[in-house]
Amino acid sequence: MDGTGSTANPFVISVGPPACEDVRGCFSAGDGISYNENTGLISARPSTDPGNEVAFGSDGGLLVPPVDCGDVRPCFSAGDGLTYDPATGEFGPDFSADAGNNITTGSDGGLFVPSGAATVSTDCGLTGDGSAGSPLAAAVGTWTLPCDVTANAGQVYCDANGVLRSEPRGVANFYSYTEARDYADLTVPSGFDQPGDHFEFDVTNPDPCRPALAVIEREADVDFVLPANGGGAAYGHSTDETYYVENQGNAVIDDAHVQTTKMFSLSTRLAPGETRTMTFDVTLGRGKGGATYNRIQVAIRCLLISL
Repeated sequence: MDGTGSTANPFVISVGPPACEDVRGCFSAGDGISYNENTGLISARPSTDPGNEVAFGSDGGLLVPPVDCGDVRPCFSAGDGLTYDPATGEFGPDFSADAGNNITTGSDGGLFVPSGAATVSTDCGLTGDGSAGSPLAAAVGTWTLPCDVTANAGQVYCDANGVLRSEPRGVANFYSYTEARDYADLTVPSGFDQPGDHFEFDVTNPDPCRPALAVIEREADVDFVLPANGGGAAYGHSTDETYYVENQGNAVIDDAHVQTTKMFSLSTRLAPGETRTMTFDVTLGRGKGGATYNRIQVAIRCLLISL
């Protein structure tokens, strides 16, 4: 301490520089910094975790080596909706190949979905533009029949080619069989509904989907020779006698005949593709006075209807 303490010569206290070891304890190191209390050296502290690229350069500064794109590109891949080219490192949109996809890229390179009114065209059978306010719908008519549409209307189906199909179309087919047989003046039996002759032919339901209703029409015509004074004879369709004739005159009647017809439907329908034999038994009876027959002519006609 210098000076006398007077106004002209005040006391002056001189303090020398502090020793380094006296102040080093005032410092400590946080994250990313290291501190050596013995030397007083403060420096950067790189992490020792695996994969750390931070190091010291030749000038003593921190150094992160440049990234080689070829080294890091294998680290990337593309998920749904994106594509990735490892050769260029470029990502891009991945457009679905599903039918009806309208997504594309706009003039600014962004993803773009055109409005429904501008991209959806409808043809016969469709209405709407695909928007929320005008969804695509089937163009249907108005049900005007008195029956319930849900319980009675047919249905529409999608075939293997994606084409709408209705229920199978109705199928109708007509079969006709005729035959005439001659006989050597055979005696007409005296009983009722006795066997005369048997006729048959086959019909096939052409519908591969549905059973067919068979409407049958059968015709018979028998030529009788009726002796004079009471010669009589009858014929019928199976057990149904349909015609009787008797000669009350005094001369022979040759080839007396009348054609009769009956119509009916089979009690069971023909299954799809089924072939069934249609039969016709012509019966004779009530023969008397030496009556004979020499000809039987038949016709069997069948209408098959599938609806």
